Amino acid sequence: MTATELATGALALNFIIGHAMPDPYATDRLLPSGWSPSLADHLARLGPMPRTTPAQLAGLLQAAGLLGRGGAGFPTGRKVSAVAAAVISKRLPAVVVANCCEGDPTSLKDRVLVERSPHLVIDGALHAAEALGADRVVLAVHDDSPARFALAAALAERPQTSCEVTVVEIPDRYIASEATALVRYLNSGDARPAGRLVPIWETGVGGRPTLVDNAETLAQLALIARFGTGWFGAVGTATEPGTSLITVGGAVQRPGVVEVAHGTPLASVLGRAGAPSAGWALLGGLAGRWVDLSAVAGVGFSTAELAAAGGTRGVGSIIVLPPGGCVLGETARILRYHADAGARQCGPCMFGLPAIAADMIALGSGDRGALDRLRRRLPVINGRGGCGHPDGAVALAASALAVLTTRESGHLHQHLTGGGCQAQPVVVPLGWASAPRPGAPSRPAGSAIINSTGRHS
Repeated sequence: MTATELATGALALNFIIGHAMPDPYATDRLLPSGWSPSLADHLARLGPMPRTTPAQLAGLLQAAGLLGRGGAGFPTGRKVSAVAAAVISKRLPAVVVANCCEGDPTSLKDRVLVERSPHLVIDGALHAAEALGADRVVLAVHDDSPARFALAAALAERPQTSCEVTVVEIPDRYIASEATALVRYLNSGDARPAGRLVPIWETGVGGRPTLVDNAETLAQLALIARFGTGWFGAVGTATEPGTSLITVGGAVQRPGVVEVAHGTPLASVLGRAGAPSAGWALLGGLAGRWVDLSAVAGVGFSTAELAAAGGTRGVGSIIVLPPGGCVLGETARILRYHADAGARQCGPCMFGLPAIAADMIALGSGDRGALDRLRRRLPVINGRGGCGHPDGAVALAASALAVLTTRESGHLHQHLTGGGCQAQPVVVPLGWASAPRPGAPSRPAGSAIINSTGRHS
């Protein structure tokens, strides 16, 4: 038996001795039905957290195959290992930041998670802090977010710890919740990304090693620490075990958040929300990809399967267009939002994003030359930004062009011949950009929870 397997078994045994283990095949792990958000109900359902070391926690997460749920999908075990190594080399205590901001306006999963299971998120943050020897935990939320009140109420129920835990409000801007932007804001009040090369795992908040993880990632961490990798991997796929939260919105009968096992066919995910079986959908958020629902119906919701089908997991959202919805018009709106939301710290952000937004708008107005301009500009912008924001806009634009020049070429022809289209009202939700503007749309007011207790092998 390896050290990782031994650690996994010891942690699971530590839990089993004092508490009954939840059904490993149930897929309502993060959003259980019939339980309140209170600490009493939380402990009655899951029991206390075990103790662990940095090596044990990193090994456990790597064995579990936990990927970050904030959009990038980075292996969480590698993050923990990097911060642990920096703590040793720098001889400084770490800081743990739980990113509960959810900057992408197409996603509501973290807000729902924090409102329904705040103690699970806090458990994950405190467990990581204990393992890393951190003396500070920051629970980052957007200004005036309902998550702030849910977390504050949950903290008031919990006993004092040696670790300082605070809820910090971050400006409600798209890029303000990017990891380096969070750290920069906590250090200086400037909520703009600090750049691709800033090693926040070594020099983050207060110059100390810093672990920044998404709220759902930390909630999954807390479950893995309690029940071990065998329990975690009882559902999902071999390469991506466990469950995931998905926001389903747009032209669906029951918009909301659903928890499913990885590998669940997209048709099943969308069916729970009452979505149509055909048409177009934006998969993965504002930096996502356009997909033909009829073509991807059998594709499983997992990082590898979605990528192979031309999609992306992204922030875990699916926004469905109504019949007659316009991919071109929606993409133009989103690119304009990307241009407004940029930090304006690099050329691609200052000049590239406004240019491709203008080109996409012009294409929708019948400018044939805009298609060639977009094809020239997208490769020039990609990979050259100070952060990943321009790359996300480029990926979205490229996805739209692929759709418009193949399966939707007839629709594009309508625009290019001056006839336009009879598109339905705009669907993709957009939040505030870099600064609120008069008439700009606000974030969605709320979302239902679509509970799922189905079993998946």
